[in-house]
Amino acid sequence: MKLSSVCLFLSLLCLQVLAAAAPSPDDQARFLAGLNVDGTLLEPLARESAWQEHSVQFQRAWGDLEERQLAPIRVWMPSALSFIYADPSPLFYFFSGPDFLYAHALIPDAKTYVLCGREPVGVVPDVTALSAGSRAAALQNLRKALNAILSYSFFITADMKGDLSQTQLSGTLPVLQVFLARMGCQITNVELVKLSDAGDLTLDKSRTPGVKISFVGNAGQVQTLYYFTTDLSNWGIKDNPGFMAFCQKQGQGNALVKAASYLMHMDEFSTARDFLLNGTRNVIQDDSGIPYRFFKSESWMMGLYGNYAGPIPLFAKHDQPDLRASFKTAPTGDLPFGVGYQWRPGVSSLIVGTALRSVPKAHVVAEPVAE
Repeated sequence: MKLSSVCLFLSLLCLQVLAAAAPSPDDQARFLAGLNVDGTLLEPLARESAWQEHSVQFQRAWGDLEERQLAPIRVWMPSALSFIYADPSPLFYFFSGPDFLYAHALIPDAKTYVLCGREPVGVVPDVTALSAGSRAAALQNLRKALNAILSYSFFITADMKGDLSQTQLSGTLPVLQVFLARMGCQITNVELVKLSDAGDLTLDKSRTPGVKISFVGNAGQVQTLYYFTTDLSNWGIKDNPGFMAFCQKQGQGNALVKAASYLMHMDEFSTARDFLLNGTRNVIQDDSGIPYRFFKSESWMMGLYGNYAGPIPLFAKHDQPDLRASFKTAPTGDLPFGVGYQWRPGVSSLIVGTALRSVPKAHVVAEPVAE
């Protein structure tokens, strides 16, 4: 064998060994989430004081979130909305950013989650490639980026973008992995993907970057999470139709909308609004989603939960008198958790629409003929 061939063989062998020795995506996620990584290649890094502090602080914040939000959701959803909670249909979460946390808490059994936002995907995290100082800074900025959603139930996009752009742990992917790990899911694969204009995954040049994360859920089922960077304005969809075409190929599903800046109250976002109204069985949202007036009584059966306090002052012009009147006619009591911009329990509300086209129709059963 020639010397050059031997060198090439050894180089390939080394690459295979290094790849086999690399921490798994699940181990990376657990490290970022401050969870135990003993027995993995990341165990030595978990001895660093910065990670120890990160783990303690994150555990304290997550414990508060569990008591205040997640545990009440897990009790309330199966009781009030079991037909959505246990539905394996695709979940479309528009204007979500990397909020897999509430997508999974509210609807844990979706076979496919489709999230999107203007925030970039970023790169696949590799904490072993960072210096100790860079790791410490990255973990601190990750905690800062997650502070709002852990405290208030929604992201402050500008703050998150700034915090995650300051270190090598950039974009939404590290946040998605943290939430998957903390929600008890086991990540099996992380793959950066792109969409063609026809809505298919492609290796060609694309204007719609994304990530596909395969994981095993709490019940042992294989599930998939997609996040794509895209513009959901009418102009953005017309100019770059790939994401919406991808959604259409998923079939009828459910929709979640929360803390969406009231964008679908505007004519400029009517295409996204129409897709959710025509392409889903159930819509679960706060008042910042689709305006109540679009849920026509001949097409939708509505459920109202909690109390409608109206928008926060920043969005005061999007107050909905018709929604307020409907809440007054059928009071349901307080939600046991907070949702959206009105994040305090007692003033939060959920608006749930079920498309009548998805409700099974009763069949007339003929009476047996007496002999």
